[in-house]
Amino acid sequence: MKYLLKTLQLSNSDRQLLLNTFVLLGLVRLGMRLLPFNTLRKLINKNSKPNPRLKQITLNKIVWAINVSTRYTPGGAKCLARALTCQVLMTRYGYSPELRIGVVKGATGNLEAHAWIETQGQVVIGYLPDLPRFTPLPSFSGI
Repeated sequence: MKYLLKTLQLSNSDRQLLLNTFVLLGLVRLGMRLLPFNTLRKLINKNSKPNPRLKQITLNKIVWAINVSTRYTPGGAKCLARALTCQVLMTRYGYSPELRIGVVKGATGNLEAHAWIETQGQVVIGYLPDLPRFTPLPSFSGI
């Protein structure tokens, strides 16, 4: 009930952004389960074009929408789903995101991976205090 009241207090544009982000995050998660990654990348690229009709919003607003959507998504969302969702939204709103995926050998010898989005050398979403320990794979800019 508290969440519903907070949602009703949002501006129409914020509610629309939040709803679109929630649906997009769900579709990305579903695509990750059903499609090979390369196919998902192509599908996302096809649907990630700048939309000049959209009113410009800040990166903070995009990150806010992803964080709230993740919180209310059943099972949450892992870093790759969040990064891909962020990439789509940033592209639609005219930003130039760069999908980064890094790997590291964990303390137990297991391979660990993490995904994040950068723009102009700054991490937009997916920041970790120990992010430098991950060795980035070649960039996925403009997936």
